[in-house]
Amino acid sequence: MGLINGVIFALTMGVIGVIWFGTPILGVVIGVAMVVNLVVAGLAGIIIPVTLERMDIDPALASGAFVTTVTDVVGFFAFLGLAAVMLL
Repeated sequence: MGLINGVIFALTMGVIGVIWFGTPILGVVIGVAMVVNLVVAGLAGIIIPVTLERMDIDPALASGAFVTTVTDVVGFFAFLGLAAVMLL
């Protein structure tokens, strides 16, 4: 599901990025970073609560902070890392 959402949103935001900034490679960077971020968010949303459940920690209370942190960190590094590799 993360891959499907990632591709749909990546295409949308990639096209908007190309129109807004006039640089096609920036649209590609935005699109790829969104796919990576949403796939990792989907995986983290599955793996973290299951892991917490096995550790006898209530996943409903604890997983929100972990999933948000993982998603933010991966999104930050995916976008900036891809931008550094592809645009510099």
